[in-house]
Amino acid sequence: MSEDDGANPAHRNDQPIRVLIVDDHEVMASSLARVLEDEPDIVSVGVASTLGQARARVQSGAPDVLVLDRRLPDGDGVDAIADLKALRPSMNVLVLTGSSSDDVLVRALQAGAAGFLSKTRSLAEVTSAVRAASQGEASVSAEMLARLLPRLTRVSAPTPTLTPREEEVLAMLAQGLSNAAIATELTLSVNTVRNHVANLSAKLGAHSKLEAMSIAIQRGLLSPPQ
Repeated sequence: MSEDDGANPAHRNDQPIRVLIVDDHEVMASSLARVLEDEPDIVSVGVASTLGQARARVQSGAPDVLVLDRRLPDGDGVDAIADLKALRPSMNVLVLTGSSSDDVLVRALQAGAAGFLSKTRSLAEVTSAVRAASQGEASVSAEMLARLLPRLTRVSAPTPTLTPREEEVLAMLAQGLSNAAIATELTLSVNTVRNHVANLSAKLGAHSKLEAMSIAIQRGLLSPPQ
């Protein structure tokens, strides 16, 4: 997916992106925070080494993006995603994956993660992923989407009504297409596609494209990619 297209963005473009790092490897977390702080459009609101600290700093620092490790001293980061997002629903979560299995990634997706961030990625890729997440976008390949989305289970929940165009856009998102690519396919402007994405995300209660696709599949609005 493109990293410059937004979906129900949590962040205003005229404000710096506020980022919180949650990782119990203090040297890595502090180093990453310093790197991000050097970017002109990003500000670090601190680091946390436990879920307890993360909850407190989400409330006090109001981050736009949470970079969250899975293995923490007081619990599983993936299991805590829903609770952390409940403290700040507009915050988007990037999960540090390391060598996580598909089962872990599916759990993260179902919990509302906006994307996955490998610990082996370059610093430039990390900053790009943070910028993308701040706009509800995620650095997730079409191949990963095709692998993970079919594994989502349906849940019993109210199903919103999408317009035919919103359904069309949603299906293209599940194929890994960016807003620009969808605009080309449908002969629409990118802004029009962006509005459709924002509207369907709002109906689904999602703050990122990945979360919107997850909710849509769980509620039977979207067939998983084959």
